[in-house]
Amino acid sequence: MKKTIMLLMAVTLSITLFSQTDKPAKANSTKMEKYVCPMHSDVVSNQPGKCQKCGMDLSKAKTYSCPMHSDIVSNKKDKCTKCGMDLTEVKSKPSNKKG
Repeated sequence: MKKTIMLLMAVTLSITLFSQTDKPAKANSTKMEKYVCPMHSDVVSNQPGKCQKCGMDLSKAKTYSCPMHSDIVSNKKDKCTKCGMDLTEVKSKPSNKKG
């Protein structure tokens, strides 16, 4: 009887430990902001500033993702490569900064 209880406890513990896997991050949860020049799409920065070529202000780059497959991300409006749905713009969450 003790062996059965010990075995049952060991199986329960191993299932509990190994079933706790990390969920994949959503497309916009760890997204780093990108800034691009409206005239020169090859000028990209991770902070706001001016274009090195024309001096225009860099604007936030839009990001698109599949509503069904958050791992499908693009910088242009396109179709999902898994299901064919239109990619939708990912809206950044407003910051909760007090000031």
